[in-house]
Amino acid sequence: MFLSALEMRNIIESSLLPKRSQCTLSPDLTMTIKIFDDHETDRVALIKSNIDANKLTGCRAINDLIAELRTELDHSHGNGNYFHQQHHRMTGR
Repeated sequence: MFLSALEMRNIIESSLLPKRSQCTLSPDLTMTIKIFDDHETDRVALIKSNIDANKLTGCRAINDLIAELRTELDHSHGNGNYFHQQHHRMTGR
């Protein structure tokens, strides 16, 4: 992993604005990203877990992850499903 956990968290969370999000990295370098419905409540719109942070080594991989999160968020809101949990382990794009 070329970026520090703090740098990666900042890139991902700022890329998902105006949505509030929380990115956590476990000691085994798996990441969980929570995207909240709005800034006033703690209602979760999307959780993506088991993301292999070792695969997020460049801009393209991080951009692909963010695009995937946005697509899933749009899809879950379009279906009226405000809570969508996805287990994901990036493949080596």
